[in-house]
Amino acid sequence: MLPLFLSVDLVSNPNQESFSLLLFLLASFQLFAFGIYSYLLAFIYLLTVSLVVGFLALGSIFLLNNKVLKSLFIVYFIFTTIFLIYTLITSQIGNIIVNYVVAGSIPLPIIISSSLMTFVSSIIIIVIAALSYKRKKDKRMLSIIAGILVVSFAGTMYIASFPSLLYYSEFIGILLLWLGFW
Repeated sequence: MLPLFLSVDLVSNPNQESFSLLLFLLASFQLFAFGIYSYLLAFIYLLTVSLVVGFLALGSIFLLNNKVLKSLFIVYFIFTTIFLIYTLITSQIGNIIVNYVVAGSIPLPIIISSSLMTFVSSIIIIVIAALSYKRKKDKRMLSIIAGILVVSFAGTMYIASFPSLLYYSEFIGILLLWLGFW
C-alpha cells in the first residue's frame, strides 16, 4: 500500500519517481494479491524495483551543482537500465512467486544487472544525504540513510535465501525513506 500513497501525486505532479512507483504498485498488486503470474508482470516488478532506487539517486545527484557528476551518473543510469532490460529479456525469469511470496530463484544475470544499478544508486543517496545532514543538520537525512540501509539489507537477505525478511525490511525501509523525503 505504501507505493500507492507515494505515487498518488502522479496526476497532479507527474514525474519519473511517481510513475515508477505506480508501475511497481500495479505489478506487485497483481503478482501478490491475486497470485497472477506472467512474464510481463515479473519483468515490470524486477525492473521497477531497481528503477525506483535509480531515480531517487538521480534526483539526489541533481541537488548537486556539479555538471560532470550529473552527466556521469546519467550515462551510468542509462547504461545500467539498458543492461538490466537486456538481462530481463534474455534470462528465463520463471515463476518467482511461491505461495504469494517472492521466493523463487532470480537468474544471476538479473541479480548482477539490478545490483549494478541499486548498489551505486544507494551509495549516491547515502553520501548526498550524509553531506546534506552535515551541512544543514536536517534529521530527515538520517531517516533517508537508514531507509536505504534497511532496503539494501532486504535485497541482500533475499539473495541469501531469506525471502521472509524481504517484506518486513522493505516496508520499514520504504517507510523511513518516505519520512525522510516528506
